[in-house]
Amino acid sequence: VQDSLQLFQAATVLNPTNLANLKQVARSLYLLGKHSVAISVYDETEKTSGVASDWEIWHNKGLCYMYLKRHSDAIKCFERANQLQRHDTTFMQLARVYTLMKNFEKAIEVYLEALEFSPENPEVLTAVGLLFLRLRKNFKAFEYLGNSLTHDPVNPKTILAAGSIIQDHGDFEVALTKYRISALKTPNSAELWNNVGICFFDKEKYVAAIACLKRAVFLDPFAWLISYNLGLVHLNTGQYASAFHYLSSSINLNPKFAPAYMCLGIALSRMKDPHNARQAYEKAIELDGEDYMTRLNFAAMLNNSGELDQARLHLREYNRLVASLDEEAQSNFDDDVAKTAKDLGRVLA
Repeated sequence: VQDSLQLFQAATVLNPTNLANLKQVARSLYLLGKHSVAISVYDETEKTSGVASDWEIWHNKGLCYMYLKRHSDAIKCFERANQLQRHDTTFMQLARVYTLMKNFEKAIEVYLEALEFSPENPEVLTAVGLLFLRLRKNFKAFEYLGNSLTHDPVNPKTILAAGSIIQDHGDFEVALTKYRISALKTPNSAELWNNVGICFFDKEKYVAAIACLKRAVFLDPFAWLISYNLGLVHLNTGQYASAFHYLSSSINLNPKFAPAYMCLGIALSRMKDPHNARQAYEKAIELDGEDYMTRLNFAAMLNNSGELDQARLHLREYNRLVASLDEEAQSNFDDDVAKTAKDLGRVLA
């Protein structure tokens, strides 16, 4: 790219008004990460050529502004590019800017507008599906992901997203079948091995789950969710030291995820360390005081440590949080959790 820049600059000296050549100079600067300089060259190109209606210039300026995190300028450039000439790639980059700004509803609007222009583009269909999945609108997400798969049945990104929705609905065999197709295309995807590991965990095949999740950690050691899932599996198999190791790793990578502290509290209490377990539970409550499972586990730990008054306090809070759940949550409430709470209440009465 550096060599190309030097050659295009040499060509510009010989012919300073050549529009195509000036655009390539700016493109080379963009590829080298010199976004501010690239923008100034694009601006100069417009002035030199007298052409203010070139789609490519506005689109590439939008890309430069996006990487400079000047999102409002990027949006103006992409919208101007679309006014001149509509392209799928411009729609996708415009939606990406809105996604970076956490304005998911507006991003979906842009993608839907792109689908009016290009209704069979699997990339756009997948992007819409992933955004709906992010907003927890699983039915809408599956609709668009399924539509995308009809046009590109072996797209690993789409298969992974569709498989995760199927997995959430408890169809683990169907999800694993989808993941097998994806594995042929992307055998080194950490997200894929994480999802496969959780499938095996839900099927209570713990050795296979740990093997898959360890492969995922090897592929992406900085993914906090994979470490959390490994900690969860080890907790369920009674390997509390290993659970502590992976949960600590997850917390170091993402210290704002309350369930990781709760699970760490369980591991520490099982390892006979009530002092540090108490600190873990208190941190979980500080981050998310509305999680009834944290309250119940904390109450059980305090009861086992002989701190009965504090245990009663957290059990009362657990009962209050459960009573405030909506009808759907009440109907899907875990019977084992309810029985544990009832038994603990009887002990503390």
